[in-house]
Amino acid sequence: MKLVMKNSWAGAVLLLYLLIAPAGAWAAFGPDEWLEYRLNDSNNPVFNQEGVKPLEATTFETEDEIRSTPVVAGDRMFVGNHNTGGMFAFDIKTGEQLWQNQAPNWIHSEMIYHDGTVYVGYGNRFFQGNGLRGTGKSGVMAVDAETGETKWQTSTDGEVMPAPVYHDGYVYAAAGDRQIYKMEVESGEVVDEIGLGHVVSMSSPNLYEGKLFVGGGHPQPYTFSSIDLADGEVVWQTEMPKAFAGLDDVPPAISDDIVVTTALEGPKQLTLKEVYEQYGLLEAYKEMGRSFGGERMEHPEHVIYAMDTETGEVLWKKSLGYGEMVKNNKSGAPMIYNGTVYVGSPITKKFYAYDLKTGERLWDFQNTTMKAPPVAEGGVVYFSNAKGYVHALDAETGEEIGRKKLGGTLAPSGPIIMNDTLIVGSQDSKVYALPTEDIRNGSDAFTADPEPPEKSQFSFLTVVYGIPLVTFVVLVTILIVTVRKSRKNKIER
Repeated sequence: MKLVMKNSWAGAVLLLYLLIAPAGAWAAFGPDEWLEYRLNDSNNPVFNQEGVKPLEATTFETEDEIRSTPVVAGDRMFVGNHNTGGMFAFDIKTGEQLWQNQAPNWIHSEMIYHDGTVYVGYGNRFFQGNGLRGTGKSGVMAVDAETGETKWQTSTDGEVMPAPVYHDGYVYAAAGDRQIYKMEVESGEVVDEIGLGHVVSMSSPNLYEGKLFVGGGHPQPYTFSSIDLADGEVVWQTEMPKAFAGLDDVPPAISDDIVVTTALEGPKQLTLKEVYEQYGLLEAYKEMGRSFGGERMEHPEHVIYAMDTETGEVLWKKSLGYGEMVKNNKSGAPMIYNGTVYVGSPITKKFYAYDLKTGERLWDFQNTTMKAPPVAEGGVVYFSNAKGYVHALDAETGEEIGRKKLGGTLAPSGPIIMNDTLIVGSQDSKVYALPTEDIRNGSDAFTADPEPPEKSQFSFLTVVYGIPLVTFVVLVTILIVTVRKSRKNKIER
């Protein structure tokens, strides 16, 4: 009787606690599923639950550089290492490492999560002799999210550097052998191979209304594709005849039946005026010297495209500008938030905002090299860069609100926001987590790469041509005066 009474009281106390406890007391920190690159079609991975507080500023240690977006599902965070292929699971709330596994090759993009299983692609960027991309072992593996044990491993003929996609009982993976693989989720058995005809480097496919959207590279012309998953057929392919890099690297973003991506076009030789405007006087003089016998420099143009998801028609195309070529991840990844496209350019070293429907440039913000997609919440967009900083900008105006220095190179891994906590991986092997409030209130010292001031036609003619001309006239005059004096002296002797 006493035991029954005690149990009754315990149950009553527990019930009372459940009724009065805060709403987020037992709430999981992250979403239940993470089925594609950066969680959703717009590539804006934000998840908030009422009553769940932000994490305190902390770091999670791994063993090698991180170039993939950290993934949070429930109370677990999953992340992979680039060079070594190490896989890690952490308790997101305590920071405890729960398990570690090993992929056979690089893990470049993020894992996805469905029903207790983590799926990840592996492979490297090196080309085979036959033009396919990925040397050594390439493929996809499935790992038990609770224990870290490998469930299955499926090999492919080319790298799987893009993030896989889960849809309706199957895992899809774009590869460096010009195929999209369809794998049975429980066994990894390949049930279909969809031919793209183009190598996919790091362009993680975007799943939108039963179709995959992905950028392809070699062979030229670079081509963007839409694939219907119901019948495994390519719906349309849009050629980008001027593109020579980046299209196959960039995971596209989609909203309101518009798919957005970027690429590098050209490269081309700039006029002396364009060199002067873009790089300044010294580079203009160097180019002038190259015009008399040397090879003129070629400069890539960073371009953003918006296409109709149904037809592949290019709705608008805008130039971000020209700049110097960078190694790897040559083109910025877009994100869409409240009808605006946000993207950073490693070529021009600026952040940009474009109207999704019209392509009108709303603002730009001078910074430094950046390659990662941003994240936005509450009217604030957060960009990370290669110098280890995160900047908080007003999403409407582009005005900087605050900034925080974290560490390493925050590229191409982009930040995510879970319960007002910004989480981002770095090439210094750490994952950084801190309240977004800390970034908005931060003012860490930062010096942006200088932006060339606007220069008029008069300034160009005066400085680039005028100064050398005046200098030449002065030197000739001095020479003439010197010769005359010398002759006069000889005559007087």
